[in-house]
Amino acid sequence: MVKRRTLLLGGAGLVAAAVIAKPADKGGPHNPYFSQLNKTLRANGIDTPVLVIDLDRLDRNIDRVTASVGASPKKTYRVVAKSIPSPELVSYVARRAQTQSLMVFHRPFLQSMATLNPQSDILMGKPMPVAAAEKFYHEHFNSELTQPSNIEMGKIEPGQIGSEKSSVFDPEKQLQWLIDTPVRLTQYLQLARSLGIKMRVNLELDVGLHRGGFEAGPQLEEALAIIEKNPKYLTYSGFMGYDAHLMGIPDFMAKRELPKVKARYAACVEQLNRSFPKLLTGNLCFNGAGSPTFRHYEGDEMVNDLSAGSCLMKPTHYDLPILEDFEASAFIASPVLKRLAGARIPAIDWSAPLIRGWDKNQAQMYFCYSGNWLALNESPPGLAPHFAYVSSNQQGYSAPESVDIDVDDFIFLRPTQSEAVLLQFGSLMVVRGDQIIDRWPVIPAAHS
Repeated sequence: MVKRRTLLLGGAGLVAAAVIAKPADKGGPHNPYFSQLNKTLRANGIDTPVLVIDLDRLDRNIDRVTASVGASPKKTYRVVAKSIPSPELVSYVARRAQTQSLMVFHRPFLQSMATLNPQSDILMGKPMPVAAAEKFYHEHFNSELTQPSNIEMGKIEPGQIGSEKSSVFDPEKQLQWLIDTPVRLTQYLQLARSLGIKMRVNLELDVGLHRGGFEAGPQLEEALAIIEKNPKYLTYSGFMGYDAHLMGIPDFMAKRELPKVKARYAACVEQLNRSFPKLLTGNLCFNGAGSPTFRHYEGDEMVNDLSAGSCLMKPTHYDLPILEDFEASAFIASPVLKRLAGARIPAIDWSAPLIRGWDKNQAQMYFCYSGNWLALNESPPGLAPHFAYVSSNQQGYSAPESVDIDVDDFIFLRPTQSEAVLLQFGSLMVVRGDQIIDRWPVIPAAHS
């Protein structure tokens, strides 16, 4: 039989555990930065959710990237357009960073960048279906000669398309298609022959991510041989090795893996130098890294071209030790539509007093314009999405009484990633200090 003393001690322990586990008040007002941003938006009559880009913070992030990439031996900084998908934003970053090199991941973005930034040097960030390359050339050259009925083998003589191009962007000199297999390379070769053009091809390397691409060995030998045998249609432009897997593993594992990444890349370069010296001409692009890893290549002599984009916005997925000094520069601002005292749950209203008594953070409810974004609450502290009111129409947030914003004020959320979230807004609201400078449209996600 359980003794009375044991029961009392057990009960006291449960009470003590409950007191210890009881949630503390997590709320508070906007800090000075978000308080000023809230005033700026209200003063300008902003009445819908907007994606705010802070140019002052962005400038400092750009300077951090260029300082790293500029460390000896200096490398080219390649701006990743998908992470900042607005032509004006891409141009702004490129101007401040003093680069014309871009990485593009989507055919409609390629077409936009080629038209709006015709001086760019573009490296495709992923292998594209040959149909995408074919469609790009159709639209770029915009000529009857390039209609589908005319691009069969032998219908167009070499050089004809080049004379019909309507843009100063020259794909033969300014565009690198990414190739991951000999099969895809052969497809691109056939397209180049049918169109009578020369295509620059960059070979994707598997440096440890294991998402496809070449390793040193027979397949790389086969691809390089195809390029060497077809100089009329193919130009070798370099290698691209992406090491994003380093971002998702513990630091002690990443430190062990980084030398392996560089060794895999070096083995491919060594094979190129040994077996295909004729391809070692022109300004070759040996691209590597990404936002989570570009700083690992300071002082490295193997790669000469580094890509980064997301770190400029610094969404929450990039809260990494290596980017600790970078600042979040993109926020969703959502107007408060409703403020209600006392959280209640539909159909079980009786539970509300118990919930509020247990957790001070459930003392009130806010409903904001739109919601359910890939984003986390940033300000004011203490707001938390309520499980019963997850909505893209009007998101519900529970909050303690210490949160003192009111209807028509703004809550601020920080995207978890940049590309998909920025594209959900038709334009980006550009802010410097307490002034709204402009609205920059995003790149169309679809293109005919």
